[in-house]
Amino acid sequence: MTYENPPGGNAGPDGYGQGPGGYGSPPPAGGYGSPPPPPPGGYAQQPGGYDQSAGYGQPGGYGQPGGYGQPGPYGQPGAYGQPAGGYGAPQGGHVSQAGNYSSWLYRVGAYLIDIVPVWILIGIGVASHNSAVYFIFLLAGFAVTAYNRWYQAGKTGQSWGKRALNMNLIGEQTGQPIGPGKAFLRDICHIVDSIICYVGFLFPLWDAKRQTLADKIMQTVVIPSR
Repeated sequence: MTYENPPGGNAGPDGYGQGPGGYGSPPPAGGYGSPPPPPPGGYAQQPGGYDQSAGYGQPGGYGQPGGYGQPGPYGQPGAYGQPAGGYGAPQGGHVSQAGNYSSWLYRVGAYLIDIVPVWILIGIGVASHNSAVYFIFLLAGFAVTAYNRWYQAGKTGQSWGKRALNMNLIGEQTGQPIGPGKAFLRDICHIVDSIICYVGFLFPLWDAKRQTLADKIMQTVVIPSR
């Protein structure tokens, strides 16, 4: 007794039909249970997928130019921590360039602006021909000097004359105002400039840092204001 092949099938040795997908048909490519091949345009193929350029670690990703960890504005010229806004001293506060120092003529002009009001007060006292009045005006002149040249100049770096001519009195090593106490001692040290026939006041004409002898003793310099 023979069996007829079903339509579209082929008879095998055991007589069962071998139609498409039937028993005994060869397994699909890759075997049973294998994942089907990725269709065209699947994952890892589409532009912008996880394996595409500009992903992690690629240009434009983290750690790449423009990404995290790149040199930001901090530490760049003009960034936080730089000497912008200071008195013109380089990093570390040291003033070392000759162009940073005020000229002798400007310093003379500032001194005259500071001292003329004091001379006027003392002159009024002398003209009064009265010892009591003279003493009062002498004290007034001392008070003006103390406030202007010691307190004001020491605290801010500028007396009236230095402010008028845009200059600052600062410490050579710190680059900061020297304080009222040192400003007072600096004026006392001007005695050294005077006892050698006032030559000490002329030192800024040829000195590299344009310092008087009093400046050298107190380690101070006078620079243009920024």
